[in-house]
Amino acid sequence: MSDALKASGRPIVFSICEWGESQPWTWGKGIGHLWRVTADIRDCYQCKFDWGGVGVLDIIDIMADLYPYAGPGHWNDAEMLEVGNGGMTHDENITHFSMWCMLATPLMAGNDLRNMDAESRTILTNKEAIAVNQDPLGQQARRFMDMGEKEIWAKPLANGELAVCFLNRTEQVWHLDHDWKRQTIYFANDVNMHKKEYVVRDLWQHKDLGTTNEHTVYDIPGHGVLMVRLSPKK
Repeated sequence: MSDALKASGRPIVFSICEWGESQPWTWGKGIGHLWRVTADIRDCYQCKFDWGGVGVLDIIDIMADLYPYAGPGHWNDAEMLEVGNGGMTHDENITHFSMWCMLATPLMAGNDLRNMDAESRTILTNKEAIAVNQDPLGQQARRFMDMGEKEIWAKPLANGELAVCFLNRTEQVWHLDHDWKRQTIYFANDVNMHKKEYVVRDLWQHKDLGTTNEHTVYDIPGHGVLMVRLSPKK
């Protein structure tokens, strides 16, 4: 099929779907442009069904180790979005969309676009979050710090910037007090918080929270996130 599509001379995106059963991330590059990595997504924060289907957190956990296989033209496909289908809370939907942007997975709305409420539309059209997904480096976020039910994910961006997502898997509020200099995100080679000062921008409130020379203090709701972009201060 891949050879036939290439021979057609038309610009066609080839999506491979065998639900990750044969680890397509290990062989799909050059054959297809994206490949599913899990069973079908269900409209739930975390759930598994005997007859097939997984929730948002379950997919995130599977995607976590697959970052070496993602890049421009070859993507890990975390499945379509469930925002707007009614199975998750507002904070869970924001977590869902934020993490799909961080994971550099294709963004495909899975709700009825003809009958979409304002809340769902606001989430699905967040240009600042989408810009993280569409960053030209095409890097997939990595789970930089795993503290059990609290995690920090980081995604290197072009122009020496960095996207960071604090993921609260618990049902309780996470009273975040983050010291950027103490917890430097080491794998982003262009980002050095000991030598540069970065502006910390909240991508959902659309406002700056300060800089990396200060602690970021924030109450992250249960099943919610704080998604920020770090840009060198001018």
